[in-house]
Amino acid sequence: MITIIDYGVGNIKAFLNVFKQLNIPAIAAKEKSEIEHATKLILPGVGAFDHAMERLNNSGMREALDRAVLKNQIPVLGICVGMQMLAASSDEGELPGLGWIDGTVKKFDVSNMKQLTHLPHMGWNDVLPVGNHSLFDELHVDAQFYFLHSYYFHCNNANNILAMADYGGNFTCAVGTDNIYGVQFHPEKSHQNGIQLLKNFANLVNA
Repeated sequence: MITIIDYGVGNIKAFLNVFKQLNIPAIAAKEKSEIEHATKLILPGVGAFDHAMERLNNSGMREALDRAVLKNQIPVLGICVGMQMLAASSDEGELPGLGWIDGTVKKFDVSNMKQLTHLPHMGWNDVLPVGNHSLFDELHVDAQFYFLHSYYFHCNNANNILAMADYGGNFTCAVGTDNIYGVQFHPEKSHQNGIQLLKNFANLVNA
């Protein structure tokens, strides 16, 4: 069962629609008891880092989510701010992140960008996988995904980088370690490529 963490941040309906199209059972979890039977977890997120962390911490699901991911090794996919929450901290706020992947969230430095650009980074961009992770199976080399963000995930361990993108310079747009994954882009808004990525996540073999 794909279980989408519904803590009031993120377009839950869009994910449910994608999995319905794929004939993959999925539910939105608003209570900790609904996490207990998950075989895969999705942590969506939009907006500011501290707001998202505060909503999750106050949802009553944080402890159950930690247990499912860290103790029971249930695969989880963080999306957009949900990916950033996997880090220890963010330049955008003061609250600690989940700390599941060794890294911090940093703001794009527009002053160092060679081309004329602006924030947020919004629109379609190429995603270049690093290695051959099954999360990117059956995607074209030049597959594009939809982005909307001003901050990016800085990995302290390069082995956690699953994909890169370029916005005035290369940045990490997908991360992973063990059963924990994150993507900065929005697969639920990325048409067929996004549908394929969510299908790949659903088909990952549990650790």
